[in-house]
Amino acid sequence: MISKLIEKIQKTAPIVVGLDPQLKFIPKHLLDAAYKEKGENPEGVAEAIFEFNKGIVDATADLIPAVKPQIAMYETFGIPGLIAFDRTVKYCKEKGLVVIGDIKRGDIGSTSAAYAQGHLGHVTIGGKEFRGFEEDFATVNPYLGSDGVKPFIDVCKEEDKGIFVLVKTSNPSSGEFQDRVTDGRRIYEWVAQKVDEWGSDCMDGDYSNVGAVVGATYPEEGRILRDIMPRAFILVPGYGAQGGKGADLVHFFNHDGLGAIVNSSRGIIAAYTQEKYSKFGEAGYADAARAAVLDMKVDILGALSAK
Repeated sequence: MISKLIEKIQKTAPIVVGLDPQLKFIPKHLLDAAYKEKGENPEGVAEAIFEFNKGIVDATADLIPAVKPQIAMYETFGIPGLIAFDRTVKYCKEKGLVVIGDIKRGDIGSTSAAYAQGHLGHVTIGGKEFRGFEEDFATVNPYLGSDGVKPFIDVCKEEDKGIFVLVKTSNPSSGEFQDRVTDGRRIYEWVAQKVDEWGSDCMDGDYSNVGAVVGATYPEEGRILRDIMPRAFILVPGYGAQGGKGADLVHFFNHDGLGAIVNSSRGIIAAYTQEKYSKFGEAGYADAARAAVLDMKVDILGALSAK
């Protein structure tokens, strides 16, 4: 699966759009139309979320290789929200995009196996195969160790799918645990070493289907982790709204210009709320998102070309 993502990156840019819809980001005209059809309830919000996502995807699909829907933003609205998540995943795949399910799962073996089957694999019922959410990649929390990660890797091998393991996250308090030193190395370095080990058994060309999540807000750590995980693709959150910029990210990439894909969520899907893109107005939210992607592409590719 990572080879498919790389192929699409080479045709577009190393950018992933985070489809993290919040009620406050959804333009009034979309909410009004959805409420009129479904009612002012979770079903109405779910319909508005899907239409919002559809607008973003239609405006940016030719510029990007992948999207990353964050499942919590959908779970907020219960079963209707999960239906919107499922519809979003399916629509993005119809548009030819790679889908990274930002689910951050990780539990004891049997539970992780169930998560992996539900998001990346399939179940067999009555001799027939049925698939759950059908993402191409999923984010995985490694806190429970190999027991929680290997069931995902097993499914990745069976289905040609991939995972991104949380290594050094972009949030301010990540260091409370991740920066602790044990046996002379920080915890995130030990996790990175495990990612490299897990990935060696799940290669897809020059890169592994086992990748890592490293926040754009920690560029120096990114330099260290790039060396520890030479075969892992790095999913880089924290660009834009959290402060990351192209110049901070060059060391997340390998010398081949590959090895990382940078995520922006609010900076793109809510671009119309920023002064820079205010000319588009609320009704032009999708056009504002496209403009934000184009600006992000210039920033990142410009930084890489100057590396």
